[in-house]
Amino acid sequence: MTVLVYLIPVSLGLGALGLLAFFWALRSKQFEDPEGDSQRILTTDFDDRPKP
Repeated sequence: MTVLVYLIPVSLGLGALGLLAFFWALRSKQFEDPEGDSQRILTTDFDDRPKP
């Protein structure tokens, strides 16, 4: 039972860290164009080098 004293704060801390990472991704516009991404992944054009 004493292990819960350590596990509960660790799990809450990891949950808060995940929530902060999610909000950081929202603020840095990681999810701005999901429709365009879904169309680009299905194209038959293949390029070995990234576009400049």
